[in-house]
Amino acid sequence: MSTALVTGGSGFIAGHVVALLLQEGYKVRTTVRSLANSSKNQHLLDLSTKYPRRLRLYEADLLRPRSFDVPMKECDLVFHIASPFLMPEQISDGIKQIVEPALLGTRNVLAAVNRTRSVRRVVLTSTVAAIFGDYSDVSRMSEGVLSDKYFNTSSTPSNNPYHYSKVAAEKEAWELVNQQQRWSLVTINPGLVMGPAITSTSDSGSLFLLNQLLRGYFFYGVPNFSFTYVDVRDVSLAHLRAAERDRANGRYILAEKQMISFLEMSQILRSVHRRPYLLPTWGIPDWVVRRIGPRFGLSKEYIRGNLGIRFPVDNQRSIDDLGIVYRPIAETLRDHYNAWNSPR
Repeated sequence: MSTALVTGGSGFIAGHVVALLLQEGYKVRTTVRSLANSSKNQHLLDLSTKYPRRLRLYEADLLRPRSFDVPMKECDLVFHIASPFLMPEQISDGIKQIVEPALLGTRNVLAAVNRTRSVRRVVLTSTVAAIFGDYSDVSRMSEGVLSDKYFNTSSTPSNNPYHYSKVAAEKEAWELVNQQQRWSLVTINPGLVMGPAITSTSDSGSLFLLNQLLRGYFFYGVPNFSFTYVDVRDVSLAHLRAAERDRANGRYILAEKQMISFLEMSQILRSVHRRPYLLPTWGIPDWVVRRIGPRFGLSKEYIRGNLGIRFPVDNQRSIDDLGIVYRPIAETLRDHYNAWNSPR
């Protein structure tokens, strides 16, 4: 029975990875910021009851060196998922909120991997944001298709700090793995992750964005922004197969081949939403967004580089190597809504 460490077990993706690993027979250790925060850890406590003696929780801090040495002891797989994901309007200090936890956290986790002789593979949760900064960057890729061959070179700590943090962390990981030959690295680069959450306390930016839509924040109309997207259950399965399959290597984009817009999501959700009148039925003209967007935390540069832009996605490696069969978007959004609407 393999033993796996999952960092950030209280998070949206990590919670699903923990549950899947337990379901597949693994012993699992997972780290959280605080063991005392029972509300944030409740889904993990429930899993430990369901799978007796197979799940252990540890307290660890991304910014504290050697914080992961104890939970990682004797593990052969490490899933480094813990990293803040905030939407632009949630960020007030990009360095402290985003860059430092992502970059220093990756250094500290991988330093622990180097000290733990039992570890043979690390699966790092990155993002498509490590591939591009603004959507306009994709137009300079081969045939204008999003591909895992590229790294984001346009983001900075002040311009798209989340994107910058993820590409900096992923590049650091590739540099560190190349300095040794004992353990291997695979990165999972998902788009906007949607689907049923097993915790109601996650700070994930993807949940924040969908919560705004479902609560009626955009009932007056939505801007013409589109997203690469994927179901959280497909993402968790990709993590498992990236760890188990010897041929898995490099980076894997986890996203459907075509993007989806706010308005398209709204049209699907109207069939299941208890109060469909909260969901928008029309789009805000681009010129209006350019004029009022800065009042809502969207810079002119962000609007110019992302508004109204769509591109195809090359996800073939995830299909060929990891065997991912992407769930239909209607299923993902329906299950996302049902989980969001259910009493906690």
